[in-house]
Amino acid sequence: MPKMKTNRAAAKRFKRTGSGKFVFSKSHASHILTKKSRKRKRSLRQKQVIVGSDMKQIRRMLPYG
Repeated sequence: MPKMKTNRAAAKRFKRTGSGKFVFSKSHASHILTKKSRKRKRSLRQKQVIVGSDMKQIRRMLPYG
């Protein structure tokens, strides 16, 4: 049986946690930061956990974690 291929775009965006969930970084945090509030920029630094309804798609794209 051939190996499954990892989707490289997804591999760069998602990381698996110890409990098996996937986390990702939020967008809009790289430039044009002057007009964004301090609170908004602070929240953009946090990682976000994938919603349960998207888990099946992410698992298919990242078969080896």
